[in-house]
Amino acid sequence: MKPTKLLKSLTCINKGSEKMLIEDDIKKYLEKCLKPSRYVHTLGVVDVAEKLAIQYNVDAKKARIAALLHDAAKNMNVDELIRISKENNHEIDEDYYSSPQLLHGVVGAYIAKNTFDIKDSDILNAITYHTTGRANMCLLEKIIYVADYIEPSRNFQGVESLRELAYKNLDEAVIECCENTIKYILSKKLLLHKNTIEARNYLLIQKQ
Repeated sequence: MKPTKLLKSLTCINKGSEKMLIEDDIKKYLEKCLKPSRYVHTLGVVDVAEKLAIQYNVDAKKARIAALLHDAAKNMNVDELIRISKENNHEIDEDYYSSPQLLHGVVGAYIAKNTFDIKDSDILNAITYHTTGRANMCLLEKIIYVADYIEPSRNFQGVESLRELAYKNLDEAVIECCENTIKYILSKKLLLHKNTIEARNYLLIQKQ
């Protein structure tokens, strides 16, 4: 089933006047719209995000929800990502047009808000910027950004030391993730999204 056909899914129940989000409903949604390998990756991010949230005294429930939905739009094609972004008045700058697949974070936040009735700005921002990062990220944004990078299925040189660093100094882990991304993008001679540069520079300035 195409992801866009699932956007109207009912995924909340009423408990009194409060809507309670059910993680099982989100998982059912993801099982339908993600490839199996992407779903396994997502569950890995959930596990790491929850542990990092506990480590840094962040709401673990919010971390789980953000992690579950961070790649909700990952399997949409580029045309869908651009269309949905435009329909929701998201400014698509030159950096996004050069790598439009990055818009899956933007559209993932749209799914979280419109399909799952999530209004928490920290969760929505964590989903939106989980790929590029940005300057002045909140703790939850940093957690999702790093968890996506170090979840158990990731296998690259230095990942074990980065995993250890994530539990000792989250900001340093974010900087290392940014720098690894920058090196990779440059090695491929691709355009680098300015958000990643700004995320790194912001944290380096904060250290001074």
